[in-house]
Amino acid sequence: MFQVTFEYRSGIRSPLFRNVRLMGSWDGSGRYSQTWSTLPMEPISAEDGCPAWRASVALDEGQKNWTFQWGVVLDTTNRPNVWGIPTEVGTAQSTSQYREFVLGADGQTERYWFTPMRRLGANKFYRPGNEKPAARFSVWAPHAQTVETVIGLTDSGYIWPDGRGEQRAFAMTKDGFGIWHTDPMAPALADFSKWDHKPYMFKITRDDGSVAFRTDLYSRCQIGSGKKDPANPKEKDPANPQDDQGPWDGSRLDLDGTKSCSVVVDTEQVTRNFSEPNFPENDWVSVGDFWAHEFDPLRPIPTRLEDMVIYELHVGALGFGRGGAGTLEDAMAFLDYLADLGVNAVELLPMSEFEGGVGWGYATSHYYAIEYSGGGRDQFKFFVRECHRRGLAVILDVVYNHYTHDAERAEWMYDTTANEKNMYYWYEGTPFDWPGDNPPGHGGYLDNGSTGYDPNFRSEIVRQMFIGSAAMLVTEFHVDGFRMDLTQAIHRDNVIHASRASCGEANAFGAKFLREWVRTLRLIKPNVVLIAEDHSGWEAMTRPQETGGIGFDAVWWSEWYHQLIGDATSDPSKARILHSAGWGGDWPLRMDWLGGTLLGTPHKVVYQESHDEAGNSTYEENGGRVASARTVMVAVNNQLNDGSRPYAQARSRVAAGLTFLAAGNPMFFMGEEVGAAKPFRYNDFVNNLEDFQGLRQTTGAGMFRYFQDLIRLCKATPALRSPNLEIVWVRNDHRILAFRRWSGSAECLVIGCLANVPFDQGYWMHQGSLAGKAWTEVLSSDAAIYGGRGVANGGDIRAQGDAVCLNLPANGLLVLQRI
Repeated sequence: MFQVTFEYRSGIRSPLFRNVRLMGSWDGSGRYSQTWSTLPMEPISAEDGCPAWRASVALDEGQKNWTFQWGVVLDTTNRPNVWGIPTEVGTAQSTSQYREFVLGADGQTERYWFTPMRRLGANKFYRPGNEKPAARFSVWAPHAQTVETVIGLTDSGYIWPDGRGEQRAFAMTKDGFGIWHTDPMAPALADFSKWDHKPYMFKITRDDGSVAFRTDLYSRCQIGSGKKDPANPKEKDPANPQDDQGPWDGSRLDLDGTKSCSVVVDTEQVTRNFSEPNFPENDWVSVGDFWAHEFDPLRPIPTRLEDMVIYELHVGALGFGRGGAGTLEDAMAFLDYLADLGVNAVELLPMSEFEGGVGWGYATSHYYAIEYSGGGRDQFKFFVRECHRRGLAVILDVVYNHYTHDAERAEWMYDTTANEKNMYYWYEGTPFDWPGDNPPGHGGYLDNGSTGYDPNFRSEIVRQMFIGSAAMLVTEFHVDGFRMDLTQAIHRDNVIHASRASCGEANAFGAKFLREWVRTLRLIKPNVVLIAEDHSGWEAMTRPQETGGIGFDAVWWSEWYHQLIGDATSDPSKARILHSAGWGGDWPLRMDWLGGTLLGTPHKVVYQESHDEAGNSTYEENGGRVASARTVMVAVNNQLNDGSRPYAQARSRVAAGLTFLAAGNPMFFMGEEVGAAKPFRYNDFVNNLEDFQGLRQTTGAGMFRYFQDLIRLCKATPALRSPNLEIVWVRNDHRILAFRRWSGSAECLVIGCLANVPFDQGYWMHQGSLAGKAWTEVLSSDAAIYGGRGVANGGDIRAQGDAVCLNLPANGLLVLQRI
């Protein structure tokens, strides 16, 4: 008999699972069987210090070279008997989840890593019999001839391509998976604490013999917090005095993190104080002590998406008056403003390491590191903790459809110079299949509608890199949910760069990745909020996996924005309600089209403004190039002044009200609540920062009060959080749309009116579902406290037959509650 040992490694410090049982395709005599056997696994502490489980099975040596399958079933904190292998098999169309091995010899070991967080990178390694951890460095480089871990200088944080700055080297050996490791028994690495916060890189002799210095893609910190690439300096632009390009000054503070050394980090410690004057920091607390008082029972955070009112925030767009991009310190100072506003969830633009230091963050280089120029990993933990203490859930944007555009030293040509071996990128065929492509050899990469080539989702280790980074953000940073960027680029839109032919295999592997990502996160945190920015209309995105879907909670639904606002495209199939109203005439608006869209809002995140449309989109219209704008600008055709501001804000209040009171999950972009007017563009947003606190006290005071009351009403009214919605009245010529929301016997009636004159002598609406009901007005966007003219409905409003008569404000919105 051949003894085979099986190990199930979590890679996560917290105890997520218990009662783990091994299942495999063998019978009691150790022979292959389609009826799987089950036996308990022994809990152990793995060499990475994380919970793991082990079991051994004697298999018939006469079945050497046979292929067996195995997996585990386990209990989570809230569910028993859950299948513990979220990873699918490696064929494109299969959704089966099991591990496979060929029986080879007595004593073989089969392992499954639930997450790769501590399998790769710089980690603690517990030697047998030692409680004090050593340090081990590991990197995936299957094409490399040799690999060394090299140590750099803390002050500069940089190792030049020719090796300048390299201080010490440790040899590495390759295992059967193409992963290179330092010697875990090396005396120099015996004490992890001596290497904590040391800068390092991997020196890789690639397949052609060339030497390249590469960062650790599992790095928990990139030491650079500036924007300079020393090897490729940019000339200072005299026409742009704010540009800080020019020669690198030799410090880590001036160095682009994507090119800098990675840093060894002890993930079981957090800085005691938000701001530490020293690097490396020297005042620490344990993660247990840090998170001990994370929540305020009087201000619970929402755990269901349908209970959330989401504020989309870019940390870099804060810091008005200070100069430069905002930081996590600015974000911390902003939290009381958000708590006062009343939102209960914050959705952050990407926080992972990205190129250049100033940007939106949608070009990630290192998925396990928090962008250092904005404050870094420990400050982000402080931010999340302070959000939770104020009852704010934290949702984070993540980008898996492409990498940073300049990924040299990161994903690009990591251990090879051959395009077809460029392992972090999907490549079809060989360069000989695509002669003459520009650039040469690039024809086999995949475009997908994002701004970079498609990642290699057919590689399990690449999929696991992304999945593990999300697992880290949930377990170590206590993030409550994610919004995944442009998911149709992953599952639908892959085309070969040279031929533009669709690549169905890449689409299938993209869908596989999405399922694995959702499945893993649900095992770790069952109530994690998962949102997809998906414009494909594929209903499987929000269908549960149990019925063949992907399993997201909701999709970001731009269709609502295009119908309601409509200034980001000139698409004639969209109603473009606010864009049309903003021209100031009294022509009919396509309120019926908007009503049809309204019926599609359940299980979707809806918004009247997001970062994509707040000034960044451009299109052709009437022979000219037009740019999108902030809502308050669209509402008056970009002619905002003291005379037009009342119209701009009144129409903006209607747009916000229709969004918040639809059957979807409401979200709005930072500044909407005070009528922010400056464009938010990816390349110059830092030159257009707005003073939200100042606007709240001046021209935006009424808007802020309206948003407060609207949010309070949404959170307090179950009828407004249900998926139930019925259109009860629509008139394009009158510019009126009315709809009913209900939950059980609780009911609300919402009326939006974009007419330029009020119906203040009574307006009749007829609908059978209104018959016999009485209502009271609970919100009017035209109230004087919001800056309106005060058209309202006092007292009880009772139906006469199937009709109700109301006073409707010009450019106003009413909410009635059934009594």
